[in-house]
Amino acid sequence: MKDLFVLLVEDNEADIELTTQLLSHVKLDNNLHVVRDGAEAIDFISKMNEDLTMPNPDLVILDINLPKIDGKEVLKFIKEDERFKSIRVIMYTSSSWETDIKYCKEMNANLYLTKSNSALEYFNTIEELKNFTASNFA
Repeated sequence: MKDLFVLLVEDNEADIELTTQLLSHVKLDNNLHVVRDGAEAIDFISKMNEDLTMPNPDLVILDINLPKIDGKEVLKFIKEDERFKSIRVIMYTSSSWETDIKYCKEMNANLYLTKSNSALEYFNTIEELKNFTASNFA
């Protein structure tokens, strides 16, 4: 698999560390950029698109509960804009609310993962990420 450019949108330092470890298990931590709120994510993606020498991210890993602009609005921005809608988006969040899951599916999030509370859930998340990347970025 080629090196992917991954944009992680997460405001919690502990979750950034945990997600970075998760990505290292799946070998996706080589080209990782972190932004800490929804406004920064939209600005980053927009500026990358303006700079023709910089590619769009291959994958965005997006929390829902973010400051300034929440993750659902960032997902909407990505998936409703022709320039960005092909970017794969994984919602990786603590929210297990059906309304959030339904909204993200309707907005064409590529995968919805709930942050793990146990080692077993963590390893299941690793497997889901491995399967996702193998089928989408082979």
